[in-house]
Amino acid sequence: MAEQVAHPTLSRRDPVSQEQNTARKTVHVQLDTPIVRGEQSITALTLRKPASGELRGLKLVDLINMDVTALITLLPRISSPTLTAADAAAMDLPDLTQCAIEVASFFVTRAQLETLESPPA
Repeated sequence: MAEQVAHPTLSRRDPVSQEQNTARKTVHVQLDTPIVRGEQSITALTLRKPASGELRGLKLVDLINMDVTALITLLPRISSPTLTAADAAAMDLPDLTQCAIEVASFFVTRAQLETLESPPA
């Protein structure tokens, strides 16, 4: 289990309980081109639906529009194993695109998904 490190600017009385935090939606992304760090090779990522605080300094519209700079900022905050900004910036384009699609999907409501998934009448 990954060690949790407290964020220096966040209150210890975070309104999101640990149970709610771990229950957040996650998606698995299989990488076509592994990310290599020394002898470590990352072949897949798990992306966690970000909490509002993890979006600080980012514009929602940039993430929905799959802006590369916004993705490079966000991916280290929501990925497991944790990517660095340099890792995210060096990702192969199809892998970054797949991550961008998954991140954008986090902003779709259940009702919107049901509308998209149901066949037209």
